[in-house]
Amino acid sequence: MKTKKILTLGLVAIIAFTSFAFTSVLIKDIKIKESTIKWKGYKVTGEHYGTIKLKQGALSFEGEKLTGGSFIMDMTSIKTEDMDPEYNAKLDGHLKNDDFFGVKNHPTSSLKITSVKSKGMFNKVNADLTIKGITKPISFDMSIKDNTATAVLKIDRTKYDIKYGSASFFDGLKDKAIKDEFDLDVTLKF
Repeated sequence: MKTKKILTLGLVAIIAFTSFAFTSVLIKDIKIKESTIKWKGYKVTGEHYGTIKLKQGALSFEGEKLTGGSFIMDMTSIKTEDMDPEYNAKLDGHLKNDDFFGVKNHPTSSLKITSVKSKGMFNKVNADLTIKGITKPISFDMSIKDNTATAVLKIDRTKYDIKYGSASFFDGLKDKAIKDEFDLDVTLKF
């Protein structure tokens, strides 16, 4: 009788360990047309904002838990939305210039998740962000709910060799200074 209990417990343990060992990773493609990336840049006298289109991306999950993923942004699509069309177009041209994102040589930027610490629908994400061919680590919080991942990333543009108008590098800019940090407000539908 005792041997039978030990065998039964052993069999239950093997089945439990086997089911955990083979937890499947599910890759979910990001729905490009339904997802958004909004940017906001700050200067001493105000701010500008607009959008960047996604090119492709996917998130990986084990069950409901986010485990990784990546996406690519089409930097040629950067668009300003806060002024009249003529001034928006001028700022778009400047942002695409080598002073900022240099889209002729760097038409895409990317983010690749390197680790995730999950707490329910909230996740502490570590990732590698590549802008202008320069890759730097970044950390941010990401929320997952109803097949949607959302995050706001604060990015120090000077780490990616975008120094134009930065008071950290140029003296005497006064009210023409542009803040080093800009925001990306990311909504990924999957």
